[in-house]
Amino acid sequence: MRLQNKVALVTGGAAGIGKATAVRFIEEGATVIICDVNEAAGQATAVEIGATFYKINVADRQEVQNWVDAVVAENGRIDILVNNAGVLRDGLLVKFKDGELVGMMSEADFDLVISVNLKGVFNCTQAVAPVMIKQGGGVILNASSIVGLDGNFGQTNYVATKSAVIGMTKVWARELGRYGIRVNAVAPGFTLTEMVQQMPQKVLDGMIARTPLRRMGEPRDIANAYLFLASDEASFISGETLRVDGGIVVGT
Repeated sequence: MRLQNKVALVTGGAAGIGKATAVRFIEEGATVIICDVNEAAGQATAVEIGATFYKINVADRQEVQNWVDAVVAENGRIDILVNNAGVLRDGLLVKFKDGELVGMMSEADFDLVISVNLKGVFNCTQAVAPVMIKQGGGVILNASSIVGLDGNFGQTNYVATKSAVIGMTKVWARELGRYGIRVNAVAPGFTLTEMVQQMPQKVLDGMIARTPLRRMGEPRDIANAYLFLASDEASFISGETLRVDGGIVVGT
């Protein structure tokens, strides 16, 4: 029961890594509050695992603040924040065929990914940090990705956010450490979430072939990393990015 009596927020908690993280935290004694933009899935997950659900768009600062205020009013504190919510809108920077420009990543797709994956992390952390400071400490965990460290073809927007999250993690570890707040990031590799499972088998086989451990990660693998970093076992770890990727180096 490593998280006994802890109150934890998990964004994007309706499915995938967010759901697995909520489950692991509950198994270890935490009170878990999840948020997601998918109301039906979020409510179903909350009932299934014993969490509380709020429909929140993390890109909307006022929604986030209202959520944090409601959680504090109900629970009195927030001990752990997992900034897991994220979206994908992949595309090439520019696409050429026969010497002619035939496409490019749209500004709308770029802006959406930035607003959720980057601004959303900023919004949630800025709303929660004062609560943690006043109570004397806490843990903030941010979802990065191996592509934030290594880059990846066709993911200008996504990579930009995941690299930026690593940078923000280091800044916040410095700024908030004096208040007893630890800030770390997790960088998952190819992970078999519901979204990934819908990909063609040929693509999945390629992911496995590029992973030295010769398997996809399970959401629980990533959740276990979040659990360790959230627990007192990681009490002297801050400002770090933990790769959980089966040994992969993207692009090799």
